[in-house]
Amino acid sequence: MSQWHDGNPPTPSVPPVPHPLQSDHPPRILFLYGSLRERSYSRLLAEEAARIMEGLGAEVRWFNPAELPMYGPGLDSHPKVVELRELSTWSEGQVWSCPEQHGSMTGVFKNQVDWLPLSIGAVRPTQGRTLALMQVCGGSQSYNVVNSLRILGRWMRMLTIPNQSSVPKAYDEFERDGRMKDSEYRDRVVDVMEELYKFTVLTRDIRDYLVDRYSERRERDAKAEAKRVAEAKQADEAKPAVEERLAKM
Repeated sequence: MSQWHDGNPPTPSVPPVPHPLQSDHPPRILFLYGSLRERSYSRLLAEEAARIMEGLGAEVRWFNPAELPMYGPGLDSHPKVVELRELSTWSEGQVWSCPEQHGSMTGVFKNQVDWLPLSIGAVRPTQGRTLALMQVCGGSQSYNVVNSLRILGRWMRMLTIPNQSSVPKAYDEFERDGRMKDSEYRDRVVDVMEELYKFTVLTRDIRDYLVDRYSERRERDAKAEAKRVAEAKQADEAKPAVEERLAKM
């Protein structure tokens, strides 16, 4: 039980709704993928999705997971870690594309998310960003990865859109040049990208409002009050010494 839980919870108050749709720049979308293979189908799927997103008018950036160290202490200043965090902070929406390995996401992908902390000082590099999920399968269609990624997106406090994409037998769904074949699976990718674009445009200016939490406001206010009381006490304790010095002048 935290010290501010004193049996007298403050009455919840709804923050005023900010005026939406103030930004006029293209939506900023970051693409992450989960394989280091030369012909990576999760990367090819992400590239196809990025072309669609650019066609809709978004600005697209990528993170290449090669050379990103395994998550561990003492590596926060590694250039790839810094790059990943800066890209996430830059983004207004993200697309996660990952192959299925042993029924779940790959270590390559999970390692990227592990390097994204919930907060860096006052900055939250994922909170309130929109998120679209895609997976590629080596065999029949599965939703194991997108289901796992959906849990991960919620944990990272992102706004994960309802639609998602799963491409079975991915080796049959791409041309030799890497472009995705015209199929119902590509149509679904278009659906997902259109939905992500809409959600991003509608939420990017009010994301702080959407993820604002009563519990965090209460904790923040309690800590601010405790700091004020401590500073006032410190000032009162120092007052006699100050008055004594002044009297001797």
